[in-house]
Amino acid sequence: MINSILVVDDDRSIRETLQRQLVAEGFDVQIAVNAEFAMGMLSRHEVEPALVITDLRMPGMGGLDFLRWLRQSLPDTDVVMITAHEDMETALAAVKSGAYEYLVKPLDLEEFELVVSRCFRDRALRRRAQHLAREASEPFELQRLVGRDPKMIEISKIIGSIATSRAPVLVRGETGTGKEVVARAIHFNSSCAEEPFIAVNCTAIPEPLLESELFGHVRGAFTGATGDRKGRFELAGTGTIFLDEIGDVSAAFQTKLLRVLQDGEYYPVGAERMRRTSARVIAATHRPLEQLVSEGTFREDLYFRLRVVEIVIPSLRQRRGDIRPIAESLMARIGRELHKSLRLSDAAIGALERYEWPGNVRELENALTRAAVLTRNHVIDARDLSLDFARTAESPADDVITLDAAIVHHVERTLARTSGNKRQAARELGISRQRLDRILARDVEPNRDQDGAKSLPADDDQQGD
Repeated sequence: MINSILVVDDDRSIRETLQRQLVAEGFDVQIAVNAEFAMGMLSRHEVEPALVITDLRMPGMGGLDFLRWLRQSLPDTDVVMITAHEDMETALAAVKSGAYEYLVKPLDLEEFELVVSRCFRDRALRRRAQHLAREASEPFELQRLVGRDPKMIEISKIIGSIATSRAPVLVRGETGTGKEVVARAIHFNSSCAEEPFIAVNCTAIPEPLLESELFGHVRGAFTGATGDRKGRFELAGTGTIFLDEIGDVSAAFQTKLLRVLQDGEYYPVGAERMRRTSARVIAATHRPLEQLVSEGTFREDLYFRLRVVEIVIPSLRQRRGDIRPIAESLMARIGRELHKSLRLSDAAIGALERYEWPGNVRELENALTRAAVLTRNHVIDARDLSLDFARTAESPADDVITLDAAIVHHVERTLARTSGNKRQAARELGISRQRLDRILARDVEPNRDQDGAKSLPADDDQQGD
């Protein structure tokens, strides 16, 4: 529908001329000989036009009556009327009744092209404004985070419990797991949801500019600083500032950030007077901060300041039972954005559930978007997904994996098959519920025998469920 046009005119030469002109401009064009024929096409959903170009006077139903039917049946479709000189009063009435524009015969093709271009530009602006209005008016839905996996349900509970708090939060997880989505959920379900949410990717800003970006600078602070500039902390006000990839910042910046967390104070670059901030800090990283602390590259005091509340997001392969609902939700949103009615076949869902997803939810979204853009069908099948099917749950990416990893992998697949039902999964695996929980918590590090050799932990099935 996004670039589709329906031309309705009883004059064959006009229909064909307009069709040639519009096809040359890259539009998908259908034609109808009169209003009744066009109504049949539209009612049967043979065409879903963004724009209808119709003559005003035609045998049978006239253009005005057709316009009224369109306004009632397809309110989002724009209409351009074509009229003869003597029909000017009627044409003006058509515009008042909801027509986007009218054109006078004989048609000036340059003017016609400009009207069509302006119509589609205005449509794009309207859609953008509607999208922004929805984002501003609708609260952030936790359903965007939560599938059926118990780990994600627990994360939603944590978000709800810290809604009224201003404590710093550290969000951890692999790349693409949705750390910023979690940060936004925290913000938009807090008491400061009406205040700004400002996201900063610390690795995307060169180190010499990071301090200026976050804290601002004064005129003359460095070459090119021709005036004062507010930093992200000042712009955030009493809202939230999200610092992504915090594990990659320098030791010097860590010291300055620690002061912000301890005292709510900072100095803009080159300034002599201190500024204060009440913004809440949410930081995120995929790096092993404990290891960085032990290596001396990340401050231990900053680590504990950031980690007042910690949220660990599981990878997508750790919650395979959520792949279907996440994929279907993403597909619905992508379809709305592309103005397509799309769904995933069972074969496609199966392929998605078998894939390892090293890029997690972000990779899943990219794969679905690519398939949706390229497909000509309404159903996305497995063959439409450009995935490396060698990287599947049945064929791990590494040639050699540890026995511990294989155990965890098998347990996760079983849990996905039971839709997160731990009791059922434990029964199928022939282990206790307690041992299942330990495996999922990664507490399966083998014990060491006296000679240093590793051995698997003893089962405790005798304890029962």
